[in-house]
Amino acid sequence: MAITAGMVKELREMTGAGMMDCKKALTETNGDMDAAVEFLRKNGQAKAEKKAGRIAAEGIVKTVVKDDKVAAIVEVNSETDFVAKNDDFQGFVEAVVNQAVDSDAADIDAFLAEAWAADPSKTVKDALVEKIAVIGENLNIRRFEKVTAENGCVVSYIHGGGRIGVLVAADTDVVNDEIRTCLKNVAMQVAAMSPKYVSRSEVSQEFMDHEKEILLAQAKKENPEKPDNIIEKMIIGRLNKELKEYCLLDQVYVQDSDLTVGKYVDKVAKENNAKVTVTKFVRFETGEGIEKKQENFAEEVAKQMNM
Repeated sequence: MAITAGMVKELREMTGAGMMDCKKALTETNGDMDAAVEFLRKNGQAKAEKKAGRIAAEGIVKTVVKDDKVAAIVEVNSETDFVAKNDDFQGFVEAVVNQAVDSDAADIDAFLAEAWAADPSKTVKDALVEKIAVIGENLNIRRFEKVTAENGCVVSYIHGGGRIGVLVAADTDVVNDEIRTCLKNVAMQVAAMSPKYVSRSEVSQEFMDHEKEILLAQAKKENPEKPDNIIEKMIIGRLNKELKEYCLLDQVYVQDSDLTVGKYVDKVAKENNAKVTVTKFVRFETGEGIEKKQENFAEEVAKQMNM
């Protein structure tokens, strides 16, 4: 039977599924509309698209580490915290992070397009759409990152049941429990203090110039009577203070305020006769940067009553 555009449109309006999914369903069922709806429901695609417009700002972050050398971190969002705590959702996120650690995808679009490890006949996007239909909320695989430590090890840390996840990689010639514990403590520091860089060597000149410009404006406004040479010294002092907050290794170590993070790592390395250099960290916080929808109950009631 020939599948017309009108049939595809009708099925799309009935189910909310994607246009190509509707066309495939009609082709598979020889144009039988009821059978096509059932086909889409069985494949988890019916109504998934309708949920896609809703804001998914809750969810969890998960990590996985393989053989100390390769790790992945993912953030998968849901609409509500209730669903984020659901075992079915948590199991799906676990599958996603295990997919990510073995993936060669360079970005999220490529990741969503690759074959789903649990069922290679589907893509990761297909698995996501099915899970949306099962759970009944909009879900979103928002981001992932892989970290490799060829000459050392990588550790992970999850805070708040998945609200924050961190990976820390280091070059080290010794990998033992003490070194792993040290790096785990560094990961906890990253979770708590949210640095921007590992060390000052990563800070770009562009960033430095931008911060100096802001600090100069602040200093002149606060101290209009001071000469430029004094203002310059004030700026240098303030910039150094900022860098101690922005750079992980310069931060005061939260578990021992007598040490910086860098000195803590050096101390543990010396105790283990090792050379340890923190090379990278990744920090994901659930929902960061997503503008959550503000519900107004009074407005919602008024709309329903046509007020």
